[in-house]
Amino acid sequence: MILRTFRWSFLLTIVGLALAFVYDRGTGLALVAVLAILEISLSFDNAVVNAKVLDRMAPFWQKIFLTVGIAVAVFGMRLVFPLVIVAVTAKVGPVKAFDLALNDPHRYHALMTDAYPMIAAFGGMFLMMLFLGFMFEDREDRWLAWIEKPLARIGRLDQLPVVVAGGALALVAGLWAEDPGKVMIAGVLGMITYILVNGLGELFSEASENIGEDGEDAGPLTAGRPSGLALATGKAGFFLFLYLEVLDASFSFDGVIGAFAISTDPIIIALGLGIGAMYIRSLTVFLVRKGTLHEYVYLEHGAHWAIGALAVCMLVSVAHHVPEWLTGGLGAGLIIAAFVSSILRNRAEPPAGPGAETGSLHSTGV
Repeated sequence: MILRTFRWSFLLTIVGLALAFVYDRGTGLALVAVLAILEISLSFDNAVVNAKVLDRMAPFWQKIFLTVGIAVAVFGMRLVFPLVIVAVTAKVGPVKAFDLALNDPHRYHALMTDAYPMIAAFGGMFLMMLFLGFMFEDREDRWLAWIEKPLARIGRLDQLPVVVAGGALALVAGLWAEDPGKVMIAGVLGMITYILVNGLGELFSEASENIGEDGEDAGPLTAGRPSGLALATGKAGFFLFLYLEVLDASFSFDGVIGAFAISTDPIIIALGLGIGAMYIRSLTVFLVRKGTLHEYVYLEHGAHWAIGALAVCMLVSVAHHVPEWLTGGLGAGLIIAAFVSSILRNRAEPPAGPGAETGSLHSTGV
């Protein structure tokens, strides 16, 4: 299963490293390898959350996410997005921005750094809303019950995630930001994007589930999914796809900016982060196929705590540099702790019910 799931990642690694060697025989190979490892370490929590959403999508939209989605992730966010940011910030055309990236990397890096407070505010608010939405929701399984139970209790207050996230944004913009207006606008746009995309996905997902409950089209089962629930198809699948793409973009902001500490060459950055992004996609597929999130129930909790930590780090980085090793280490540490807790839980109380071995991705051909 590992070879079948990660075959495209292995292939892209070989091609990417070969291109890096041809492009810059001196240090290109080593830099691309380091950047790929950086991307994987920073985005492991992304794979866990992606798997949870992908588990709700019909096979067609799973394929779209794993084909069109990876093209957007690799070429869009890791190559085109930094160029767009520089073009907008410097008020130049995309061609000029690419020329700056190749011939004046220090200027290119400076422009990206100048734009980072707005990028961090947008991504930080999107991830903060995701974290708070999960923590304020009452659920049967709780990992850190001593804090998750009180959060779920106060989460009964309507629109509390918006209140808390908005307060955090106002605090950061008012106390730290050099340009509070731009940071506030970017942060509010991040909140609006989350509310809009997540709300539309939930709306059409509920419609799909109602169709399934009526017996018309419940769709194929995912790993460990109760038979009465339908997979998201049509508009629901489309908006879940958009949700995943925005989520991936929010996770990638930190990696794209952090990559400049290793290399300022856009080609090297795109190759390294692209390889890492491909492994995150393959890991997402692996988690769904193995039914890992159903077997290790606290993994999802750990991933959301990691998302909360990343959101806080991004908001802090509006005014203060946060080392990449800290954000990556926090995320990895929380997920590892959740995984160990899940193992201990399963030993004390083995998971019940069949169907944890295979998922709907078996039937998608990916």
